[in-house]
Amino acid sequence: MGIRPGRAIRDADKVAWTRFSRSKPRKSFIKAMPHADLHQFRMGFMKPDYDLTLSLKSEGPVIIRDNAIESARQSMNKHLEKMAPGAFYFMVRVYPHHVIRENKMIAGAGADRLQKGMRQAFGRPTDRAARLKAGTMLFTIQSYKANEPHMKVAFARAMRKLSGKFRIVVE
Repeated sequence: MGIRPGRAIRDADKVAWTRFSRSKPRKSFIKAMPHADLHQFRMGFMKPDYDLTLSLKSEGPVIIRDNAIESARQSMNKHLEKMAPGAFYFMVRVYPHHVIRENKMIAGAGADRLQKGMRQAFGRPTDRAARLKAGTMLFTIQSYKANEPHMKVAFARAMRKLSGKFRIVVE
């Protein structure tokens, strides 16, 4: 089985039982942190004469997996590199701290003898995610006014890859 859909993740307004501490491992709820899919947070060139800033703002609370953020980042960066080479600065504004856990169940004939059901079903860490509150900025692009249509197309491409409702904000 592959990755579970976004609706299978806990609600964004509930408490996150995902504490991980290297300095005090006895205080950790999670013993091992899953690897991160999101590695690059700043792209392009920072120039002092940029006159336009656009951001992608969440309309409500949502949990977004790091591979979805990485996919949206790649599609935006690829479009901007093609349409406005060297004339933009792109930032990912969130970090995936939230650990997604999964209580893996074995399906098929005879599986009832191999598992315990919901007994001690805390789950094992499988992936990371970012928890966004309403009004949180996910991506920000700085560029020139001439590149505004390209920036909006890049945001539209990114919104197709993300769950939840987002809005483009001109700053």
